[in-house]
Amino acid sequence: MAESGESNKNKLKLYSYWRSSCSQRVRIALNLKGLEYEYIPVNLLKGEHFSPDFLKLNPLGYVPALVDGEIVISDSFAILMYLEEKYPQHPLLPSDLQKKALNYQAANVVCSSIQPLQNLAVLKYIKEKVGPDEVIPWVQSHINKGFAALEKLLKDSAGKYATGNEVSMADLFIEPQIHGAIKRFNVDMTQFPLLSRLHVAYSELPAFQNAMPENQPDASPSSVT
Repeated sequence: MAESGESNKNKLKLYSYWRSSCSQRVRIALNLKGLEYEYIPVNLLKGEHFSPDFLKLNPLGYVPALVDGEIVISDSFAILMYLEEKYPQHPLLPSDLQKKALNYQAANVVCSSIQPLQNLAVLKYIKEKVGPDEVIPWVQSHINKGFAALEKLLKDSAGKYATGNEVSMADLFIEPQIHGAIKRFNVDMTQFPLLSRLHVAYSELPAFQNAMPENQPDASPSSVT
C-alpha cells in the first residue's frame, strides 16, 4: 500500500528504488503486513543515494531505508527484522526453530552470495576494468551458483512456498532475485525447477505483485539493465 507525495508524520516512509531487489523485499513485507507507507523514490542512476540528505539515513548510500517516526533503519534484513518485531501481524518467520533457521539460511544465500555481486557498483567496476561483455556472464555465474544451492537447501522443506505452505521470510528474498534473474540477466530457469515453481506461486499473490519493480511510482519501463 504505497503512497507517494504528502503524508502524515506518523506514516512509515520507505526510501526505495524501483528496480532494487533489496527494496522489493521490504515492499513485499509491508504489503503482507498491511502497513501503509509513503514511497520516496531514490534514483540510483542519478546518484541520489549519495546526496547528503540520504547519507544521513544510510552512510553507505544503499537503498532501502525505512523511517518509522524517529527510528531510521537501513539494510533490508535489518528492516525486515524490525518490522517483524514491531508489527507482528502476518508473521514472516515460523515458530518452529528449524524452519526459522532454514529461512535465515535461504535469505542469506541471496543477500550474501548473490545480490551483492550484481549491484550497480560491482557491475560498473567489471564493465570498466574487465569489459562490458563480461558483465552478464559474471552475474549469471553467481546467480546460477546461488540458485543451485537454494534448490538443494529447500528440496525437502518446500511446500507451496519456499519453506512450507505459508509465505515466510525466505520467499521475500527469493522472488526478487528470481525476477531480476529473468528480466535483467537472462538466466535459464529451466535448470531450477523448484525455484521456477515458486516463481509461479508468487505470481498469484497480490502482496508480491504490487511490490514488483514495474508497478512502482518511479518505474522506468525503457530501462533494460
